Amino acid sequence: MLPVARRVVRTRRELADVWTIEIEPEGDSFAFLPGQFNMLYAFGVGEAAISISGDPAESGRLVHTIRAVGKVSEALARTRPGDVIGVRGPFGVGWPVEAADGADVVVVAGGLGLAPLRPALYRLFGERHRFGRVVLLCGARSPKDILFRSEIEHWRARLDIEAAVTVDHADREWRGNVGVVTTLIGRAAFDPSNTVAFVCGPEVMMRFAAIELESRGVRPEAIHLSMERNMKCAIGHCGHCQFGGDFVCKDGPVATFEQLRRRLALREI
Repeated sequence: MLPVARRVVRTRRELADVWTIEIEPEGDSFAFLPGQFNMLYAFGVGEAAISISGDPAESGRLVHTIRAVGKVSEALARTRPGDVIGVRGPFGVGWPVEAADGADVVVVAGGLGLAPLRPALYRLFGERHRFGRVVLLCGARSPKDILFRSEIEHWRARLDIEAAVTVDHADREWRGNVGVVTTLIGRAAFDPSNTVAFVCGPEVMMRFAAIELESRGVRPEAIHLSMERNMKCAIGHCGHCQFGGDFVCKDGPVATFEQLRRRLALREI
């Protein structure tokens, strides 16, 4: 429960309201699983749960990508090199990358959902020989809202993965796909009977993406979603993130569509 004071070493603006900050890790390294999160504390303002968005193989770098949407996230996004923030973690259940060994992997990201998925992508790309086809499908509201755009272009240039991007609303310069990200699932090449899927984004997008993946033949227990709830303690004590009978902070944030299907269809939960 006690935050450790850590110094911000780098910051980078990704989008109009999104920043990536790199924090000095405790000691020489910071070990975490793809999909886990930290509690970041802006002194004098408050604390927020932020997914780790860096490469788990680079334990000397602790990276978070933050959308400035409230007092705490705005304060964290405003930090500059040399500033000090509090860090607790890592917490939560991560993406089961090990369970995808030998299988095709489909990664579906909507909006800022690419940030929690990025550590899993780094692991998939870094150990590419362990997996079958790797498919990355990204969606954004508009071309200017595409997160990690230069990195996506680099991934799209690879010959050993399939990567596609779509936007809800195109501008005159856009020459790519237009439509919600779920429309890309039907065009992707993968073996549904031997596929593991990782999905992160707005909740409604995840629900329809999971339904579309299941309609292609992917088993619901092989479709993994990352839930987002208001996390305060991160250890299952305060109850703010309770989701049915689970606490997102310690039982999630990653869970299977089989576990979440009924609750995702209920309003106000």
